[in-house]
Amino acid sequence: MNNQRLLNGSAQTLRPRQVNRTSCVQVAEWLIDLGQEARHVQEAAAPISGITLDSREIQKGDLYVALSGAKTHGATFIAAALERGASAVLTDADGLELIKQDGALPQGLGVIVTADVRAAVGPLSARIYGSQPANGGAPRLFAVTGTNGKTTTTYMINSAMQALGHTTGLIGTIEILAGGQAIPSKLTTPESPHVHSLIALMREQGISSAAMEVSSHALDYRRVDGIRYDVAGFTNLTQDHLDLHGTMEKYFESKAELFTPQRTRRAVITVDDEWGQKMADRAIKNLGSRAVVRLATKRGAGFEAGSELSTLGPSDWKLIRVQRSGIGHSFVLERGDGLQLASSTQLPADFNVSNAALAALMVFESVQHEGERSQVAEKLSRPETLAPVVPGRMQLISTAPTALVDFAHNPDALKRALEAIEPANPKGKIIIVFGATGERDQTKRPLMGQIAASYADIVIVTDDDPHHEAPGPIREAVESGALAAVEGGARAQQVFNIEPRSAAITRAIELAGPEDSILIAGRGHEVAQDVAGTDLELDDRVETACALLAAGYSVLPAYQNEQK
Repeated sequence: MNNQRLLNGSAQTLRPRQVNRTSCVQVAEWLIDLGQEARHVQEAAAPISGITLDSREIQKGDLYVALSGAKTHGATFIAAALERGASAVLTDADGLELIKQDGALPQGLGVIVTADVRAAVGPLSARIYGSQPANGGAPRLFAVTGTNGKTTTTYMINSAMQALGHTTGLIGTIEILAGGQAIPSKLTTPESPHVHSLIALMREQGISSAAMEVSSHALDYRRVDGIRYDVAGFTNLTQDHLDLHGTMEKYFESKAELFTPQRTRRAVITVDDEWGQKMADRAIKNLGSRAVVRLATKRGAGFEAGSELSTLGPSDWKLIRVQRSGIGHSFVLERGDGLQLASSTQLPADFNVSNAALAALMVFESVQHEGERSQVAEKLSRPETLAPVVPGRMQLISTAPTALVDFAHNPDALKRALEAIEPANPKGKIIIVFGATGERDQTKRPLMGQIAASYADIVIVTDDDPHHEAPGPIREAVESGALAAVEGGARAQQVFNIEPRSAAITRAIELAGPEDSILIAGRGHEVAQDVAGTDLELDDRVETACALLAAGYSVLPAYQNEQK
């Protein structure tokens, strides 16, 4: 395996060695075959050997996709595209007029025009990079969508597939991995040309399985068009991203787009609430009942009397037994026909049992032969199989006090994380440090403050990523929700508003005793804080470890040498 090739680049620049070189005539014919109107205006002087949406990322031979943007049309950057070696451009009628220089097209530049440029990008990327060739050879692909739990579930899937002997890849929020090699990236789900290029690259590297987070943004912006997953999974749907979607119903519709025949062969849907039940109904309508497995991980969820799912089908699963095991849990899943799967995870919190159950069933459903399924069941029974280290997801820093760093940044995730860290000692307190992100859904700010005050004894409100929004009013909005909850009799005894974030973390440690639990929430794995467009170095794990050591507490071995 050529690992060095993976290290010398990013998700935006890496390409497979073998591509399908093509012409403008062929591109136009492909689009027509897809049902799009397209016309070949001018042939390229050189073959097309790549595709990109960003003029700054163009490599020699690329098809530059010039989209109409919110502020600027991509066609205005045609000079930069030509300078970097673009062979051709795909654009719309407006873009064609912008490309013309003194009424004529640039000599040697291939030009294809279509009405819906965005819809063309995914299928063309698939054709050019050969990400999922018809004769097979592509990695087994898993997709996970939902508000919370996507990252952890994909890490668990990869861990299980590694236990089964696969070389694995990962595309997600924290990082992109190919056979253990990290590839820098900028987005939860990269743009469509990058996704297809990465999958093709993984295939060349001998990677046999890959798990991918698929966000609602990725589905809305068509970043996963042209990809068909082997198994797609759904975690949950709770309030988040309403700044983009407007309503929960529209948010649901975006997520539901993953569970269509064009995008996945099979689906595993967690049906722990009405949104999950609704998603299962939609998936069954789109894919057929034989391709959809429903999973209930909460007692009574999904299968209560009177619901549409009151009858547990022979292929549906429910969690029948959960038991504490170390800081995690062991659990048993039972299928409608009586088959049982036993597994465990060492990641703390009840919600990680749900994540582990989903990961286990997605892997189980990816194989159809009984012999392979028996092997999957045997591997799942081992405690290490679903126990990956997931950076910034309920990441334990110390045990006395119990201090964890988590990515929880919306109301439901915050509630679940706080419920999971209730101290074993009845005298123990819960202390939380968190904030809200700037330039995002403002309605959740006071709600998050209310939840913090309801489940924690000491609430410390601080900055998350303000971006270009003034941080003070963001903190005040969160604080107002916490104070209103306290006035109404909530659990919290103290509410603080402290900035900068490092000072808030230090204060939390100062207020803690060895029997307490501390949650540093919102940023998880992130190592820089965006303040007015400037990235400030900040890692909650490092700050927490340093504050604990300065206060005389012990930390886990991985953090014993931390210093600021």
